[in-house]
Amino acid sequence: MAEFLLEIFCEEIPARMQLRAAEDLKKLMGDDLKGWGLSFSHIDTYVTPRRLVAVVGDLIEATASTREERRGPKVGAPEGAIQGFLKSAGVIIDACEQRDGYYYAHIETKSQQTRDILPGLIQTIFAKIVWPKSMFWALEGGSKSQFWVRPVRSVLTVFGEKALSFKIPTLDLTTDTKTQGHRFLKPDMIDVSSFADYQAKLEKAFVILDHTERQTLIWEGLEALAHQKGLTIQPDEGLLQEVAGLVEYPVPLLGHIESQFMTLPAAVLSTSMRAHQKYFTVMNKQGVIAPYFGVIANTKGADGGTKMIAGYERVLRARLSDAAFFYEQDVKVPLEDFAKKLNTIVFQAKLGTLGQKVDRLKKLMLVQEAGERAATLAKADLLTSMVGEFPELQGVMGEIYATAQGETSEVAAAIREHYQPQGPNDQCPKAPLSVALALADKLDTLVGFFGIGEIPTGSKDPFALRRAALGIIRLVRENNLVDFSLDPLCRQAIEAYQAQGVTFQQDFRAEVILDFINDRLKVALRGEGIRHDGVTAVIDHEESSALINIDEFKNSSEMVFLEKYIKNRWYNICSLSLRAKALQDFLETPDGLALSAAFRRVNGIMVAEVERDKYFYVEVKPEDFIEEQEENLYDQLQKIIEKRNALLDAHDYTGWMAELATLRPVVDSFFDSIKVNHENEDIRANRLRLLGRLLIQMYFIGGLDKIEG
Repeated sequence: MAEFLLEIFCEEIPARMQLRAAEDLKKLMGDDLKGWGLSFSHIDTYVTPRRLVAVVGDLIEATASTREERRGPKVGAPEGAIQGFLKSAGVIIDACEQRDGYYYAHIETKSQQTRDILPGLIQTIFAKIVWPKSMFWALEGGSKSQFWVRPVRSVLTVFGEKALSFKIPTLDLTTDTKTQGHRFLKPDMIDVSSFADYQAKLEKAFVILDHTERQTLIWEGLEALAHQKGLTIQPDEGLLQEVAGLVEYPVPLLGHIESQFMTLPAAVLSTSMRAHQKYFTVMNKQGVIAPYFGVIANTKGADGGTKMIAGYERVLRARLSDAAFFYEQDVKVPLEDFAKKLNTIVFQAKLGTLGQKVDRLKKLMLVQEAGERAATLAKADLLTSMVGEFPELQGVMGEIYATAQGETSEVAAAIREHYQPQGPNDQCPKAPLSVALALADKLDTLVGFFGIGEIPTGSKDPFALRRAALGIIRLVRENNLVDFSLDPLCRQAIEAYQAQGVTFQQDFRAEVILDFINDRLKVALRGEGIRHDGVTAVIDHEESSALINIDEFKNSSEMVFLEKYIKNRWYNICSLSLRAKALQDFLETPDGLALSAAFRRVNGIMVAEVERDKYFYVEVKPEDFIEEQEENLYDQLQKIIEKRNALLDAHDYTGWMAELATLRPVVDSFFDSIKVNHENEDIRANRLRLLGRLLIQMYFIGGLDKIEG
């Protein structure tokens, strides 16, 4: 066994693509080596701005020879079948053995040297790596090379501490054992014989190969510089990862921000430094931005970095001057004036303008007081110069300008927070006005894009509709909106579009949106450890509940509760979540398992009746009982039903499941002693009504027919 080292040395790889490329290289290398029957102990990959590296440990030096016996068609089979077998096995008919009336081929595969396999394998992997953006570059003679991320300058290959040299025609180069050090500090050629030798020589040539190590050096270096002034660096994992992908030898420096710019809002300062310059924000002990910035150079200055810092400060001065100008111009214009121009901005070609979106949001606001004002100003900052320069400040600048112009803190916060949550790690709004505006915005977007057929497929979701759905789920659950159903608001959103003359696809209906959100809820609940069949029973029980013919209950005492707790709570996110948890706990008890089996039995009986167009979900007639077990079940049902309404009104589904569990003895006794299909039609019908009444009680939680086992 031997070590194999590969380095692809090229022009600067964009930072955002580096870590994914290292992961892809590791997977492709592992898959292809295994495909050739080449065993190894491990694969490690590394990436810097100028190199993509893989090292394979304990790679076997040759494949094993193999001998396989493959049975073919019967002797005397059609000629086509025989020829097909011979072709697939790579043998001729005379080389086959006839045994037991069949042809047998003996296929021998000779051992191959790994050194002979690697050249073709590497070129295949090279072509398989997919980049978000790639380029062609001219080779000598004007021809075009392979489509790849950046021009490749060399490929280093070492196997077993010896050179593995082969030509790569698409790149017009030959692999060898040489690479280069740091572009500026030590660009000399380096000849290596192993990974340990490679890593050690790179360090001497001012190249830190490991991305994580570069991040550590960056962070610890900046923190040390800030600490000397009694300051700290604002944590920013995204920027830290990006900057580590911009340098091979990080040199931390601390620059100064001129006092004239310190009056800018903190978000403007921080974003101006981060977005364009990749500077780190420095904070004082009070958590306020200090007049300093952290920056990482990719080289060492002879003067300790003094000239470099002056250059960084000069560039930042120009950036902040622009930001200050944008801010001064924006703050002079009332947000409402910007809002009036939203009709000039297209939201989506088929869905109208941002102005029309704002009009729809006003109609969807659950909070009436201040709701219309918040909706009116929600998108106004999109027309400001500052957000035009820094789109990531949408909402943030809206809050800043609204506050400066005298809007209430509630309205100002809603302008910023209605974009939240934008991901699993983003904060979720808590203020009622912010929650209402965020719900309206996300639901309006979902309805609009689904209505015109722009539905996420597979991994493609260009309009972030899954994120919007997950945002709605978090808004409802984290704010404990227990009595809130999405159904009415979704239908209002559809009506708002229709009132503006927007045409949706003919088969589009509210349930498409609501089921999409429920599908995301199912994923979330399963991720929290709720058993999958319990989630299905609660969220996908509409089909089972459809067995209940609501029309049969118009004159029934159950009508109100069926409408409220079954029909209307299919799209109540909190109710579904609480029911799934209650069912999970219930099914972990012996009574729960036994009762769920009984309910599945009852459900099977009632399904058969419905298929014969007969409904028995109506009032039971106690006077038609002829057996004690019928009376016992009915009496026990009535007792728990008396407690039901208070429990369900309080969303105490655990308490309701506990009440259902008390039915186990009488349900078991009923099925042990009673024949449902009595010869007397009235008695039979009354027993079916009793079972129907029993089944309905479970539907207040979910369809237990979905529970496995």
